[in-house]
Amino acid sequence: MARVTVEDCIDKVENRFELVLLAAHRARMISSGSPLTIDRDNDKNPVVALREIAEQTVSPEDMKEDLIHSLQKYVEVDEPEADAVPMVPSPNQHQMTQVNNVDDSAVEFDRMSEEDLLRGLEGLVPPERTDDV
Repeated sequence: MARVTVEDCIDKVENRFELVLLAAHRARMISSGSPLTIDRDNDKNPVVALREIAEQTVSPEDMKEDLIHSLQKYVEVDEPEADAVPMVPSPNQHQMTQVNNVDDSAVEFDRMSEEDLLRGLEGLVPPERTDDV
């Protein structure tokens, strides 16, 4: 069993806190079945991870990228909706509108901005609660 110290690894990963994060991440990877790059020598996963870092059999930069990627979560960005674009009629649709002879010129669409909607919602009063249960 080879003894590994922080001094063996500090020249590969200069920040001690980052070294701990990377070694812990690598130890979790080993626990989940990632192949070893050195002989285990009856060492536990954190010691194997530190030995891999010290012997430079794994790249600290690659492990850092993998750690960052493993911590990222998808966050949906609330973007404003695009304005409605009128459809361009195809030749078949044009013929159908001529057959139906429907006058669409009087049709109006309600358009409300998000701010107007929020102001309208703020003015609403919730219904009174009744205990009919």
